[in-house]
Amino acid sequence: MNIVVLVKQVPDTWSERKLRADDKTVDRDAADAVFNEMDEHGVEEALKLKEAHGGEVTVVCMGPERAAETIRKALAMGADKAVHVSDDALRGSCAVGTSAALAAAIGTLDFDIVIAGTEASDARVGAMGAMLAERLGVPQLTAARSVEIDAGTVRIERQLDAGYEVVEADLPVVVSVIEKINEPRYPSFKGIMAAKKKELTTLTLADLGLDAAHVGAAGATSEVVDFAPRPPRAKGQIVTDEGDGGVKLADFLVAEKIV
Repeated sequence: MNIVVLVKQVPDTWSERKLRADDKTVDRDAADAVFNEMDEHGVEEALKLKEAHGGEVTVVCMGPERAAETIRKALAMGADKAVHVSDDALRGSCAVGTSAALAAAIGTLDFDIVIAGTEASDARVGAMGAMLAERLGVPQLTAARSVEIDAGTVRIERQLDAGYEVVEADLPVVVSVIEKINEPRYPSFKGIMAAKKKELTTLTLADLGLDAAHVGAAGATSEVVDFAPRPPRAKGQIVTDEGDGGVKLADFLVAEKIV
């Protein structure tokens, strides 16, 4: 079984994240870069499927040169090889442009299942799985909290607000997973050392046959037109307990329409 898993390097949510004043894109140099958390669950699920059914796990990532750090971590976790889509012309790509580049990269591979996190913590569009399924011409199963494969059929438990539902589709398929699906493994020292020797192929727009006018900022179908920093947090109200602290607190919560 050939399993493709998407990973993305994102600004650390614990860092102060900013947008650039000139083109209103994410200032990736202003924050620490980390492995998108949801994608770690995707890698773990891909490795579990490989352990159960055999085959090969290929990591696909789009991003600047530093994104190779995230790719190496996925390889250290146990993925077999990786494809890094990297080209200066991709900077500022919207979700549509990103899906075009990723679909073209996946199209260079044989795949039975593509696994993606439900969303990335930077843009939080949450539509990449659907866009890729459309471009690749395969079904999509979303918000999976479990994945089973049997005789060419993928069955998932799909998380809902009020419970879950079971849906299935024939391979090949795109599956997006949620954080409840598993607990990602930590790379071992042996895995880290082995990752340095694993195959990592870098593809440019020319390699993928894509026109720079259709991706990146030049081809973006959406843009940030304005933004403002979050206002500083206002000083909270202090409630002094003089024997009636509970009443004052309840009055405050009612006044704020919290209860």
